[in-house]
Amino acid sequence: MTAADALLDALDPEQRRVAEALRGPVRVLAGAGTGKTRAITHRIAYGVHTGVYAPTEVLAVTFTTRAAGEMRGRLRQLGAGAVQARTFHSAALRQLRFFWPHVHGTELPQLIESKIGLLATAARRQRLSADQALLRDLASEIEWAKVSNVRPDDYLQVATARGRSVTGQDADTVARVFGSYEEVKRGQGRMDMEDVLLLCAGMLAEDERVAAQVRRQYKWFVVDEYQDVSPLQTALLDLWLGGRDELCVVGDPAQTIYSFAGANASYLRDFAKKFPGTASIELVRNYRSTPEVVTAANTLLARSESKGVELRAQRPAGPAVTFTPLPDEVAEAEHVAAKITKLREQGRSMGEVAVLFRINAQSEAYEDALSHRGIPYVIRGAARFFDRPEVREAVTRLRGAARGGEGDEFLETVHGTLSGMGWTSQAPTARGQTRDRWESWQALVDQATAFAETPGATLGDFVDDLDRRASEQHAPVADGVTLATFHAAKGLEWDSVFLCGLQDGTLPITYADTPAAVEEERRLLYVGVTRARIDLALSWSLARNPGGRGSRKPSRFLDDLLPADHRVEQAAARNRKVASCRECGRPLSTGAEKKRGRCVDCPASYDEELFERLRDWRRERAAGESVPAFVVFTDATLQLIAEHRPTTEQGLLKINGIGRSKLEKYGEDVLALLV
Repeated sequence: MTAADALLDALDPEQRRVAEALRGPVRVLAGAGTGKTRAITHRIAYGVHTGVYAPTEVLAVTFTTRAAGEMRGRLRQLGAGAVQARTFHSAALRQLRFFWPHVHGTELPQLIESKIGLLATAARRQRLSADQALLRDLASEIEWAKVSNVRPDDYLQVATARGRSVTGQDADTVARVFGSYEEVKRGQGRMDMEDVLLLCAGMLAEDERVAAQVRRQYKWFVVDEYQDVSPLQTALLDLWLGGRDELCVVGDPAQTIYSFAGANASYLRDFAKKFPGTASIELVRNYRSTPEVVTAANTLLARSESKGVELRAQRPAGPAVTFTPLPDEVAEAEHVAAKITKLREQGRSMGEVAVLFRINAQSEAYEDALSHRGIPYVIRGAARFFDRPEVREAVTRLRGAARGGEGDEFLETVHGTLSGMGWTSQAPTARGQTRDRWESWQALVDQATAFAETPGATLGDFVDDLDRRASEQHAPVADGVTLATFHAAKGLEWDSVFLCGLQDGTLPITYADTPAAVEEERRLLYVGVTRARIDLALSWSLARNPGGRGSRKPSRFLDDLLPADHRVEQAAARNRKVASCRECGRPLSTGAEKKRGRCVDCPASYDEELFERLRDWRRERAAGESVPAFVVFTDATLQLIAEHRPTTEQGLLKINGIGRSKLEKYGEDVLALLV
């Protein structure tokens, strides 16, 4: 058997068709977990081993340095290490650095790492006061414009037609700042990442000698993640090809989740219209996930217009996908942390567990819940909650207000302090850094609102509680649970995946106000579902805060996924408050279950006898103080006490819901009960 034959024998029938389709044009629709990287690297290696390709004449292009590195590693293992595998930007920058001095007789403009500094200068020239969040939002919008081939002079018309917006700024202002940014950048002899593609495309279009040399160098092209290409990247690819069609593209329309940044899946869907005679191949055998996960993914896309492939599971059957409503976001985080604790007890590596959500601000509740249980975690794609600049500044300001004696009206002081930073009671309608920052502030407001229920709560106590949370969440991390947004999870996979906060208004997000935007939110959930190999758990909360009105509905995307009994339960939940199991979150049906607070077959995660003793004590104290029982301690706090059984005042302070004032008031009694 030859080396080339061995390469084909390692593939399934559809992957083999890809590998044998050595002449272009070729389009591969590759569903999640179907081995697309394996197929295209074997195709390249097969072309090299059969002599169809000279390895130095192949250019494989993808979107991230991680993906390019993985492709290079696989090609080396397959005996095709001389093949170039690069990102669009890396390939373009390499060509610019080689040809620019010869074409222009000058040094290539210096590449900047960030637009923020130049944008700040541009904003000042336009008499626009811009903080860091607005500058980051402007940078994102300028990136979209440039990859979409929209110039400053055209921005006003195009942005208005497409409904583009930057928080608090009209399109004319954005256009003027955009134009000013370009002037500042040129004046300083700089270029940004989008300029790398623009300048390379301009050089190839304007200098036939350069274009001819590049086309002699690269005769065979492969583009991965083709659903994410922008108009600018497509234009550059066309210039590389120079009218040829020796091109293989690979992608999945169902995983198009960057349309807001300029990605356009129509290039993948309409590939055959542009390149007549295209060989179109579908990869449908999913090797990543159990049949239960694959069925959920297929069902989710059944009503979608994304035109993804229908996956076929290749793994043995696994556990059922779970769907869990919880009373509030704190309860949801505690539920997920309890489930992860059980996975750890069963021997599951914490590095093979992920908690995924729609926005970064949702991570704080899970950071807190995992920290309480001593479960290490890592945050992918964002800073930890208390490390975020807006949170650090807010806590610093609140600490200063507390020291200055401004905390007599606790909640009013919190609201006033955060309002001074830009927080408003209504969320901004636009996406981006401004929205992200507001979500972080709102999380602090929600914590303050819950903390204010503590009798005698002061601003100082609240700041102490925030400091405690921060110190717990900054513990060293080894093999930890991954916390990430759906966007940050793309391209990754884990044995156990928890998809959280799946209520309407969060997914789809409130600012997804067009059918296309809602459809992209559905694809986001599809990406989340297909990250799971074995365990997949979906959850949502009926209220934002503990004690809140449980009026939230599960995401509309779950309508076809929920089992029939869940759909009935959800219909009933719209008209009544659901008593939920404190362990698994499912609605309780019998009087005995409701009294116990959990399903009859759910083991308690705490000492129930101790919990009942604590409740009896609480009832007596509440009666003596003429206050409702929850004002002393909530059931959730008593459960944590019964679970962790702290033996010192410092240990009590680590329990969520116990601050300095409650420790001074009730700590001695509680510790006596724990002896």
